[in-house]
Amino acid sequence: MSNNKVDEFNSYRERMNEKLLSDNNKLIKRIFNLDTNAYMEGALDVKTKELLGLVASAVLRCDDCIAYHLQSAHKLNVTKEEVMETMGIATLVGGTIVIPHLRRAYEFWEALEDKGSK
Repeated sequence: MSNNKVDEFNSYRERMNEKLLSDNNKLIKRIFNLDTNAYMEGALDVKTKELLGLVASAVLRCDDCIAYHLQSAHKLNVTKEEVMETMGIATLVGGTIVIPHLRRAYEFWEALEDKGSK
């Protein structure tokens, strides 16, 4: 996966979020707000919450969600070892059906690392 995949993911997500939120749907706006607030510092630190989100996203097999949480974790200086241990738990909980998502998560993490080193 190239660095371009990270940029493509971010561009698409930003563009579509703007469209969704510009429709002025109160329910959608509240869901977005709830999601934002759920990942703020609380009894659990932000890093822990992002890793929990990563596990849930992998078990639910949502590649966009996995990419989002990987990117958030990368910004929080989560290590590759921490990500892989987290994804190991997700694969254990979710079963072998999660393995394709594990592959794509690994690939996206590599793209984040490559992007960060440039």
